[in-house]
Amino acid sequence: MNTAEKHKIRVLIVEDEPPIAQEIAFNLEDHGFEIAGIAMNAGKALDILYKQKVDIALLDISIMGSKNGIELGQIINEKYKIPFLYLTSFADPDTIDKAAGTYPEGYLVKPFKDDDLAPALKVALAKFERRKNMGLPTLEEINRKPDVQISPGEYRVIQLIWAGKKNEEIASDLYISVNTVKSHMSNIYQKLGVHSKPMLIKLLRAF
Repeated sequence: MNTAEKHKIRVLIVEDEPPIAQEIAFNLEDHGFEIAGIAMNAGKALDILYKQKVDIALLDISIMGSKNGIELGQIINEKYKIPFLYLTSFADPDTIDKAAGTYPEGYLVKPFKDDDLAPALKVALAKFERRKNMGLPTLEEINRKPDVQISPGEYRVIQLIWAGKKNEEIASDLYISVNTVKSHMSNIYQKLGVHSKPMLIKLLRAF
């Protein structure tokens, strides 16, 4: 990947009505998103999540198959740790309560306006990023330690390590090579006196 090329956010669409799924896909592509895949059921969605990089998912609640969108959302929370929004025609209190229990980053009731979709995803991504970093000490807090001077670039790597990202994912998110990621990590470890990611996380939790 050309590191100068802007990374496009990859979206998984889970919707069992093909015309609606295609309309959503075209809408998002027009706003600069990339479609990681379209799934009509939870099984196909999980297959896409396992095989491809997905940054965010749109989940219809009422879908074909043995698992509905809420059950799929719970699995995504447990295994894939990516943000997701629900798309549904259901706005009854019981459905909303069940959906809220899976901590989605948004809930869009059909029919929604075309102009609502892309902003909802952007807000969801920002909310998720903030929630991931809750509890992580700020750069200023880290640099208050004696003889420690973490750079802003190194801190961004720390944020992604804190979020559970692998080296390859960090490289993709920051548009740098894996070797550069490893170099940053080596510098971070040396500055903070740790030797591994678990040791780094333990140190950060102690701030």
